[in-house]
Amino acid sequence: MKRNILIMTTTLMFFSCAKKQPARPTAQEEQFDYNVEQFADLEILRYQVTDWDSLSLQQKSLVYCLNEAALYGRDILFDQNNRYNLAIRRTLEAIYANYKGDTASTEYQAFVTYLKRVWFSSGIHHHYGAEKFLPEFTPEFFADAVKSLDSALVPRRENQSVDAFLAEITPVMFQPELYAKKISQDSGVDVIAGSANNYYGEGVTQKDVELFYGAMKNPADSTPVPFGLNSRLIKEDGKLAEEVYKIGGLYSQAIEKIVYWLEEAGKYAENARQKKVIELLVDFYRTGDLKTYDEYAIAWVKDTESVVDFVNGFTESYGDALGLKASWEASVNFKDLQATAKTKIIGENARWFEDHSPVAPQFKKESVKGVSAKTITATILGGDCYPATPIGINLPNSNWIRKEYGSKSVTINNITEAYGKAAAGNEFLDEFVCSPAEKEIMENFGLQTDNLHTSLHECLGHASGQLLPGVDPDALKVYGSTIEEARADLFGLYYIADPKMLEIALLDNPEAYKAEYYKYMMNGLITQLSRIEPGKQIEEAHMRNRSLIAHWVLEHGQADKVVELVKKDGKTYVVINDYEKMRTLIGNLLAEIQRIKSEGDFKAARELVEQYGVKVNPDLHKEVSERYDKLGIAPYKGFVNPVYEAVRDRQGSIIDVKISYKEGYAEQMMRYSKDYSPLPTYNSLF
Repeated sequence: MKRNILIMTTTLMFFSCAKKQPARPTAQEEQFDYNVEQFADLEILRYQVTDWDSLSLQQKSLVYCLNEAALYGRDILFDQNNRYNLAIRRTLEAIYANYKGDTASTEYQAFVTYLKRVWFSSGIHHHYGAEKFLPEFTPEFFADAVKSLDSALVPRRENQSVDAFLAEITPVMFQPELYAKKISQDSGVDVIAGSANNYYGEGVTQKDVELFYGAMKNPADSTPVPFGLNSRLIKEDGKLAEEVYKIGGLYSQAIEKIVYWLEEAGKYAENARQKKVIELLVDFYRTGDLKTYDEYAIAWVKDTESVVDFVNGFTESYGDALGLKASWEASVNFKDLQATAKTKIIGENARWFEDHSPVAPQFKKESVKGVSAKTITATILGGDCYPATPIGINLPNSNWIRKEYGSKSVTINNITEAYGKAAAGNEFLDEFVCSPAEKEIMENFGLQTDNLHTSLHECLGHASGQLLPGVDPDALKVYGSTIEEARADLFGLYYIADPKMLEIALLDNPEAYKAEYYKYMMNGLITQLSRIEPGKQIEEAHMRNRSLIAHWVLEHGQADKVVELVKKDGKTYVVINDYEKMRTLIGNLLAEIQRIKSEGDFKAARELVEQYGVKVNPDLHKEVSERYDKLGIAPYKGFVNPVYEAVRDRQGSIIDVKISYKEGYAEQMMRYSKDYSPLPTYNSLF
């Protein structure tokens, strides 16, 4: 299974100072406040739904209903991330809403920060690094706050006392060794038993999972369903069984609400093809049938004419160490028609890019089908797309569907704009770029090339190449996500420096690609270290991918000093001495990564990731963290959603949909927990 969501890199947000500015902002844009608040290592932003009034009433009504469906799956993700997350979140929210003590105290302020982090990460583990973050208030403060509540507000099990509840929940929150990592990717350990997520029941091991799903696979099946995608694997009386996510199954209460709003959305579908997409998704939610899921994915890929589009369901498998189980996510969007005209050029040239790729011929696709690309405006973010969100998406994940029917690639324009506008005026480039020459290139071209790399990554990188016959899509196991992201990044890096970019007018300066090359090496070698806790290694797949590429290029270009790390005034910088040779190295690594993917070479994948993608230099880490802290920039960003109001006539028909941007972060989170939280606190067998 391919992983096709590109997470915002550490540095894109710092290119708002580029000299090539867009058209002068309107008065409304000048007044729009992108910044909301900052806490811990997080900053909350707003995004603007530009051109909302360009939509028809039918399209606005469709968006409204899809937005509602996108919000009702929030509880699912919390429960998927850890079985105690809903109990912890609801307890914290009850304290927040009813606290009678000193709200100015240090402990209470630490409590509020912890709650905000739980909201942001959809649980008690860091949304990106996957390690458990601990409260900075005491267990005694927590116990006193819980006991001060009306007992009806404490989310206990049936017939459980408040004291027993505290005895169960407090260690989960405060003991660092208990549920330490949401996802364990440590080499040589049982990654299922070592993961704190809730995709598997107590006592299920990595060997159990591999045998259970391995028995379902038929190497001769050219159209396999994604086994295990929408279920929790448990042991009952020593036997393995699946709890399927569907109406009448696990998470039914939330799925029923999602289905209601999807069916409402179907009433406003723009065309018959879009209506069929919605109907197939509803059928999947009702039955849990993975063949129906594939039918839905095919129909969704074929719908390229609708202005409004959406993702809703169990989609990406980053949260499962073996890449089988999918987290729930949702987003709704509509085409940015002007920007899409340029993005489409990439898809229209997909055959050329595949033919001229530096990979071996047997690993290239014989035919490139249905690669569609567009630039979109997001209207709502939900589940695993909220509050932190991708800036680019390429779906579906099924290899055979991509080969036979193609894929959709999108770049989310209003999200990238929000990152840039919110970051205006910071001093990141001054601190981490080695010289004025590189800084000038990045100021002039950084935002342009970063967006282009995202489009190349999503539209072409993930859509390129093929598995050899009989290769299991899950053969790379715990290393699959990193290898797939490296493959897509390398494809984009290789081609962003190609003269073809000038020929098809995606770039207008032959030097522009250097901004992306420098940013990528700086990020992979230095600046992304700011996201890692002291003493930790790199865990997250996208970060491992960037580290792998940057360190491999650094090492393999060492003899010719293609790229160097140099010290100046006690600070470490990246210096690129030969951009053309760096591109050659990128092509060589792309060829090897594609071979590993196509052949399912687990041993080679493990060696590459473990050697180049995981390790952290502690001295460099300390230096970078100190430099980063002085800037006062939060390394992670997320968003609050706009608020939508459906205006109805006396018969209940929608006559307008209004949008506003006034809601704060805590206000939004508390409202979502009140209005969009249908799941019981304890959903799964313990």
